[in-house]
Amino acid sequence: MGRLQGKVALITGAARGIGRAQAVRFAQEGADIIALDICGAVDTVIIPPATREDLDETARLVSEAGGRIVTEVADVRDTDAVQAATDCGVEHFGGLDIVCATAGITSRGMTVELSENAWQTMLDVNLSGVWRTCRATAGHLIQRGSGSMILISSIAGLRGLVGVAHYTSAKHGVVGLMRTLANELAPHNIRVNTVHPTNVDTPMIQNDHVRGAFRPDLEHVSREEFAEAARPMNMLPIPWVEPVDVANACLFLASDEARYITAVTLPVDAGSTQR
Repeated sequence: MGRLQGKVALITGAARGIGRAQAVRFAQEGADIIALDICGAVDTVIIPPATREDLDETARLVSEAGGRIVTEVADVRDTDAVQAATDCGVEHFGGLDIVCATAGITSRGMTVELSENAWQTMLDVNLSGVWRTCRATAGHLIQRGSGSMILISSIAGLRGLVGVAHYTSAKHGVVGLMRTLANELAPHNIRVNTVHPTNVDTPMIQNDHVRGAFRPDLEHVSREEFAEAARPMNMLPIPWVEPVDVANACLFLASDEARYITAVTLPVDAGSTQR
């Protein structure tokens, strides 16, 4: 315990899923949390959005874990909103040490059938949103004289996946952004890495839209049927990992245990990228 004692972590997409798991896990290890989320719908995304109540639940769980937290509603597509939320949180806690750019969306469509809006919205959230988060926070880390940025990519950032060209392109772009930032921020003792999960048991995959892509032969796909179809993606005999598995990898990268690890692409993928 206490691996992040005295540190402040900013997390986007914190209302649920991986972002919530990061917030809770980091709080368990002593960090103060600045939690950002849009808490609303994004055009082109058909799965139910996170809500203000979801973000409040994250706050409750962080407090239950013994942590301090401030929450801000902000859309990572809005440069001014991300900067204002960041500055407000940093002012509240007195500094910033860790950044988790976790906010993301998913949608599907074959490459030549994607609409202009679907393509652009995906890049605006999953790539440019990560850049805006890094842009808003880098100065605070530089002022601290050290820090860790953790950018959530995907197995789609390391390999091509069918039916998600826009998602795959954005997640590959996150890797390029990470590698450049790792070089640019190294003189300030700031480390930058990406984490690449396989399917994660969150609302992003546990919905009819994604389940149906795995079993197009069925009108309604149960959780068990989805698990059976998803299991062959991974080398280990599991259909998906849990949000805490991703959060634990991020905790390592955020901690002093990883003090000399930067510019790394870390899969949390049950061997999926090596199949």
